[in-house]
Amino acid sequence: SKEFNHHAELTVCIGGDGAFLQTMHEHNFPSMPIIGINTGHLGFFQEISPDKLDDFIFNYTQNMYRLQKLTTVKATVKTEDGATTEHIGHNEIVIRGSHSYSIHLNISIGDSFIERFSGDGILVATPSGSTAYNYAARGSIIDPSINVMQITPLAPINTNAYRSFTSSIICSKDSIVKIAPEYRFEDSILIVVDGVEYQFKQIVDISIFVSDLKVKLLRMSNYEFWSRVTEKFL
Repeated sequence: SKEFNHHAELTVCIGGDGAFLQTMHEHNFPSMPIIGINTGHLGFFQEISPDKLDDFIFNYTQNMYRLQKLTTVKATVKTEDGATTEHIGHNEIVIRGSHSYSIHLNISIGDSFIERFSGDGILVATPSGSTAYNYAARGSIIDPSINVMQITPLAPINTNAYRSFTSSIICSKDSIVKIAPEYRFEDSILIVVDGVEYQFKQIVDISIFVSDLKVKLLRMSNYEFWSRVTEKFL
């Protein structure tokens, strides 16, 4: 197979939304626009059905399309050995315990302490990811033209020691979500980026914020976000 050409004018991704996310990560979020041919089930990012390929080619050559710039989120993970790793999520970044243990997190937004969380974990979603795992976790659907991020709790447990919000929180694009884990069981935390798991030992803190990187999704001129939401979910 040929190598991916980062100087091409357009990336064409064939498959479902999973194939779209895999393309983004395997090729390090290419800077050129991307169009999806939907052969999957939901097809939220995949704009074109296979029987509309001729229409797409004509519209593309006639410049009858627009670019939708989608927000991404970045997580920096620091461990006790001084190492720092970075991860970029198109849909979401999830912090959760391994082996289905409850996880305990001290969460701040900027310099303001927000909560001591106990539960399955938290999910930080982009607007374009708000219709994915975030929606299944009862988070809010957000128009992707709004540059924000959303913190959604996963099965929060409120006790005398741990109190957390049971609904999602919407943060501005300039916010930094800071997470300091408390270890009660295993010293092991999973960072799940668009469904791909990364396991860490001895995490000191995690910072999640809106990344400068934007995904350029090519949309046909008649695309409208809320019509797509209604079509897919109602």
